[in-house]
Amino acid sequence: MSVLEAIGSSVIDRLAYVGSLTTQFCSALSAFPRLAPFVGRRGRWRSAMKQMSAIGVDALPMVAIVAACGGSILAIQSASELSQFGAMQLVVDIVVIAFTRELGPLLTAIVVSGRSGSAISAEIGTMVVTEEIDALRTMAVDPIELVLAPKFLAAMIVVPCLTVVSNLCGILAGAAFMYFKIKMTLPIYLRYVANAMVLRDVFTGLVKSLVFATIIVHVGCMEGIRVEGGPEAVGRSATSAVVKSTLLVIFADLFITAIFYMASAK
Repeated sequence: MSVLEAIGSSVIDRLAYVGSLTTQFCSALSAFPRLAPFVGRRGRWRSAMKQMSAIGVDALPMVAIVAACGGSILAIQSASELSQFGAMQLVVDIVVIAFTRELGPLLTAIVVSGRSGSAISAEIGTMVVTEEIDALRTMAVDPIELVLAPKFLAAMIVVPCLTVVSNLCGILAGAAFMYFKIKMTLPIYLRYVANAMVLRDVFTGLVKSLVFATIIVHVGCMEGIRVEGGPEAVGRSATSAVVKSTLLVIFADLFITAIFYMASAK
């Protein structure tokens, strides 16, 4: 196979993968009405509630720790340079803007991808290996509605909430550093935070979190459905789900940031 054939084949495979993700996304959206609390099917809504606990509540401590560490590191690195110019108050602006625009949703997505993306892929991959997915299709039960849609709905609800928690923990970590560095009290720090925070930045971060949640859940499900072989294939699918979802999250972050930047530049 020539170099051009190899490149073309790789591009076609990637486009086919994106097309499969798009089809899967549309199927999951069409199943949302059957997950509604009062008009949908009760079992589906209960499954979505369990997934909210697994994806959101169980990930809360890790998200808080990662965000607090990230906020502390960002504050320390910023202060080491800004202290030379006597502009320590700008550390607050850097921490607030960085977390509301970028670090909050991005750190949350990385944590959720490592925890939930791999778990989703392993769970669905195990169902494929044990032929449970085929059994559902035989009984005329849509696997997307039963397996994917509750996870998708749960992620769309809890990942933005985790992003808000990540922003809060990162900003409060900056407050702790500023107190120990220059004895800045919390009320003064919060006043600087209020001046630096822009509603558009918060909105941008929440939009990113919704896109990241969609990518993580659908990539995890796609990798699980494509499992072929025995139990060792399940482990490979979990690893592939984390790698691909993290990479796509970073690409999506770049794309959304560029869109908002061009929109604000006009």
